Parts: sequence; structure tokens; C-alpha cells
Amino acid sequence: METDKWGRRIRAFRKLKGRTQEGLAREIGISVSVLGEIERGSRLPSEQMLKQISDVLKISVEELTPPDE
Repeated sequence: METDKWGRRIRAFRKLKGRTQEGLAREIGISVSVLGEIERGSRLPSEQMLKQISDVLKISVEELTPPDE
């Protein structure tokens, strides 16, 4: 499922950058529960949210984008 790929990548980059769910959620202005849903693959992040996440983690949206299979 597409949402799983996004969630796994967001979680991996968040952990790689040493960020907690609480900290990242606060910085991009969403609740921890919404970020958790995204990371678990039950919610797809919006384009605006992806831009905010990539800015906070200091990576490009392209790096965050799951590769095509």
C-alpha cells in the first residue's frame, strides 16, 4: 500500500535525524496522533505536510519520496 511506504520513510528519516514524534509533530503543527497514523500507514500525508516534514528534517521532498518498485 502506498501509505505504508510514505510512513516507513518518514519514520526512518525522523529517527535518523534524532527527532521524536512529539517534536516533529509540534514543529509541523499537527498532533502526535496524526503523525502516528501517517507513520503506521493509515493516513497519507498532504503535499504541504511533506514539504514541512522535509524542511524540518533538512532533506528534500525527493529524498522522502518512496522509490518506484
